[in-house]
Amino acid sequence: MNTLSPVITIDGPTASGKGTVAHRVATALGWGVLDSGALYRLTALSVLQHEIDPEDSQAVARAGQQLEVSFHPQGVALFGREVSEVIRQEHVGNLASRLAPNPALRQALLERQRAFRIAPGLVADGRDMGTIVFKDASLKIFLVADARARAERRCKQLIDKGISANLDDLVADMRERDARDIERAVAPLVPAPDAHVVDSSQLTIEQTVQNVLDLWSRVLPTPPAKV
Repeated sequence: MNTLSPVITIDGPTASGKGTVAHRVATALGWGVLDSGALYRLTALSVLQHEIDPEDSQAVARAGQQLEVSFHPQGVALFGREVSEVIRQEHVGNLASRLAPNPALRQALLERQRAFRIAPGLVADGRDMGTIVFKDASLKIFLVADARARAERRCKQLIDKGISANLDDLVADMRERDARDIERAVAPLVPAPDAHVVDSSQLTIEQTVQNVLDLWSRVLPTPPAKV
């Protein structure tokens, strides 16, 4: 085990369920949680609000550095305003995916992400948690699900919120974002060599969470035998 606070990383493509799984695993363990994707979505929202050119890499990086963010049990606030629902909108997520390869932005957010590593432990979800941000994580999960399964989940989420959604359009969007994340030159979406790949296509959230907890139980050090 690492002498630093333990970390479980959960990486994977958009709508794979990694955020929900990360929160439930963290709750089960009594640990903190990091939604790294939220930081990129918050940067995207700030770029939109301040009319920053997304192609201006340095201006985008400054936007990331200057985020005034506060996470709370119900969501997240940006510059004092609740934005939990806003950053989950598709156009914000798509812009975040476009901004994510920006090396200057990734560097600006790197230490901010690592600062979440405090006792008793951290569950971090994203796309490069296990490959870049927490390379020494105690357990690395790469959570996958086929594009249609993920699109169906996203479609249900949107409809439940009263937002119209087209399944075929969502499937196409998932595949486009997957390709962009996998093929980008900086921190591409790939499993770490020592990651456990978990396919949640046919699993419930509860089953996926239990799968991760079972894997974590195998990582825990064995207590010394009593004599």
